[in-house]
Amino acid sequence: MDIKAKINEVVEKVTSDKTMKEKFEKNPVKAIEDILGVDLPDDAMDKIVDGVKAKVAVDSISDVASKFKKLF
Repeated sequence: MDIKAKINEVVEKVTSDKTMKEKFEKNPVKAIEDILGVDLPDDAMDKIVDGVKAKVAVDSISDVASKFKKLF
């Protein structure tokens, strides 16, 4: 399984769908299972959850930084 590809798939869905973002914030494992349509082993799921959280955080920081740059 290509975990990086799965992380990107989940990040795309979570960042583009407000309902899915809320679901991910409340129960990341269930949200990922719903997005991917599979029940993954715990070790794979933990890696995906951590990767998605990190990528969403980085994307959010990038958005804030770009908005900040527009002020100057």
